Amino acid sequence: MKALALAAFAGIAALTTSVASAGVKSVVLVHGAFADGSGWRPLAEKLMRDGFSVHVVQLPETSFDADVAATRRVLATAGPSVLVGHSYGGMVITEVGADANAKSLVYVAAFQPDVGETAGQLNSNPPPASNSVAPVGDGFLAVKPESFPADFAADLPKDLAAFMAISQVPITQDAFAAKVTQAAWKTKPSFAIVAKQDRMINPDTERTMAKRAGSEVHELPGSHALFVTHANEIAQVIEKAANAVK
Repeated sequence: MKALALAAFAGIAALTTSVASAGVKSVVLVHGAFADGSGWRPLAEKLMRDGFSVHVVQLPETSFDADVAATRRVLATAGPSVLVGHSYGGMVITEVGADANAKSLVYVAAFQPDVGETAGQLNSNPPPASNSVAPVGDGFLAVKPESFPADFAADLPKDLAAFMAISQVPITQDAFAAKVTQAAWKTKPSFAIVAKQDRMINPDTERTMAKRAGSEVHELPGSHALFVTHANEIAQVIEKAANAVK
C-alpha cells in the first residue's frame, strides 16, 4: 500500500511539474463542422483544472475566411497558445497557426492539409465510412439528423447525440472547397489524435496526414466525437504540446 501511495503521489507530482513548466499556459480550442464550441466543455474543464487558460472559438461556418478571422481574433486575445482543432477545425488551425501566438498545434480527428489542399479533396480518397452529409439550402451542408448519432457520435449517450444532431451548425459548401495558403505544421510542433472508429473522416486519412506532417501521433478508440468522450487523454496530449514549446 505504501508503494502504491508513493507511486500515486509521484504521478500527481509529475503532472503538477508538467503544467508548471509548460512552455505556454494558454489553449485555444477550434471546433469543426456540424458542431459548436460547447462540445469542448469536458476538455476545457480538465485543462482549466490543470492550470491552463482556455479560449473557445465559435466558428460562424459561413466561409473559410470568416472562420480563420474568428480564430485569429481569439488567438490575439489569448496570447501565446497551443492551437487545437477538431475535424474541419484542423483546416483553420493549419492556416492560423502561422501566427506568432500559435506555438504548437494539436489535431483531434482533424484534417491536416498542405498548402493548396481542401477539406473536400482530403476527405475523398479514401472516403469516410459515412455518407450522411447533405445540402440543407442556401449553399449549406449538414449531417442528416437521423444519421448523426451513428456517424458522428456513436459512443455518446443517446440523448446527447440526439441533441447534437438537432443543434448542429450547418457549414457552407464553399468552406470545404477553400484552399489552405500556409501549412503551420511545417514550422511548429504538431500532434495528431486519430479516432480509430471515425466515420466522418477515414482514420487512414488521419494517419496519412499526420505521417506526412511528422506529427507525434496518438490513437484513441472512439467516434468522431472523441473530443467529448476522451477529454482526459486529449488533455494529456495538449499538455505535451505545451511542453514542446521552447
